Amino acid sequence: MGKPRILAIIGPTASGKTNLAIKTSESLQNEFKKEVEIISADSRQVYKHIPIATAQPSKTELNKFKHYFVNELELENEFNAGDFGKKGREIIKKIISSGKIPIIVGGSGLYIDSLVNGLFDYEELADDADLKKSQKHIREKLYDELKSHGFEKLVNELKNVDPETIKDIPQVTERRVIRALEVYYSTGIPISIHKSKKINIEFNTVKTGIKHDREELYNRINNRVDAMLANGLIEEIKTLKAKGYHYKDYNSLNTVGVKEVFDMLDEKISYDRMIELIRQNTRRFAKRQMTWFRRCKDIKWIDKDSEILKIFKSFTL
Repeated sequence: MGKPRILAIIGPTASGKTNLAIKTSESLQNEFKKEVEIISADSRQVYKHIPIATAQPSKTELNKFKHYFVNELELENEFNAGDFGKKGREIIKKIISSGKIPIIVGGSGLYIDSLVNGLFDYEELADDADLKKSQKHIREKLYDELKSHGFEKLVNELKNVDPETIKDIPQVTERRVIRALEVYYSTGIPISIHKSKKINIEFNTVKTGIKHDREELYNRINNRVDAMLANGLIEEIKTLKAKGYHYKDYNSLNTVGVKEVFDMLDEKISYDRMIELIRQNTRRFAKRQMTWFRRCKDIKWIDKDSEILKIFKSFTL
């Protein structure tokens, strides 16, 4: 018996992934008479307290189908692609074994790769914005730890999380130990596993991407920003600020839509400039997402909702 096949709905921010996922889930449930559960592959929707800023599914949508990795973690919690991949595969296995249908939905290419391929080429990801932010944050923490607790503490930390790497380092230096810890804490995967490529995936993934021309996507982004503001984005961030949160201190808040509002509340930029920057930075983010997805030759791009069911029905569940 072959591996089960899982549908993944992929696309840049504001492309309509959530809406399409709900429609597809309804159609699959009617077609195959099985419950559908949704795995969100988004590096920020997993956090609590920022549902508007991260465009989380509405309460109505969340009540229609069980969602995973949406509104689950506190802002203080560290979470990375490796953690997501490992936990996501465990969840998919449980969903399938219970006779239900899992669907993956998201725009984080790094998270999707980690989930469906198990590994990603860490050295090729130098330009990935989310990973760069995470690396900088983690590197600073590791050097603070080195300064406060000494080198031996970091060596023991590496022995605990990645014993194979500490064993194979020809000369144990501060730079090599910090680099290995940085890889582990940035990706959730020990550098020794990255090199050995030993993660086994128990399912195959059919990747479907939502395609819009640039002008249409940019219009959708502008409309998304307007809707976020109308739905209370500024009040959402004001509440966080009043509780002592700031994007400079929490990597979970270091994201488009949050940073710009904080800067406006800190009187660094005007209200109009805030809106301009959210739109501009969201467009740049979407462009980076599409650059990532173009590397994936196995994505079937669609521009009509009806096409996705044809793709999924082309094989047996």
